[in-house]
Amino acid sequence: MVAAGAAPAADRPTPSGYPVPRYVTLKFGKVNARAGPGDDHRLLWVYSTRGLPVQVVAETAEWRRVCDPEGGMAWVHKRVTDGRRAVINSRNRPVPLLRRPKPGAEPAAFLNVRAMASLVRCEKGWCKVKADGASGWVREGTLWGTAEALQCR
Repeated sequence: MVAAGAAPAADRPTPSGYPVPRYVTLKFGKVNARAGPGDDHRLLWVYSTRGLPVQVVAETAEWRRVCDPEGGMAWVHKRVTDGRRAVINSRNRPVPLLRRPKPGAEPAAFLNVRAMASLVRCEKGWCKVKADGASGWVREGTLWGTAEALQCR
């Protein structure tokens, strides 16, 4: 329920001015994940993958609460995130990257299990990704980092 005079959550600006949820990547190969928004909060784990896609699900002026591809939730400082988008194959099999954005199209390449790729763009339910010189299309939601809905709860 929204209090009288208060704007609905979707209409309230975030501290960054960007929508929540949204995807970002981790800028460094060592990123501290904390239990709360501040260096004084307990260290939960350390992310060790530069470019890892994460979903921002909440934020303060300096901190971002992120959901990772494993379902972990933690707070990271805004300076360790990058607005560039990436995806990861979290399925247990390689995913075909299609030559055209249509069902049954010929695969241009395959994205291996746990492999990451850059997200080029999404349109009309399809997303174009690029990895190691190969590019192709996948249905939106096929790779972690392409679904617009919250990935963690």
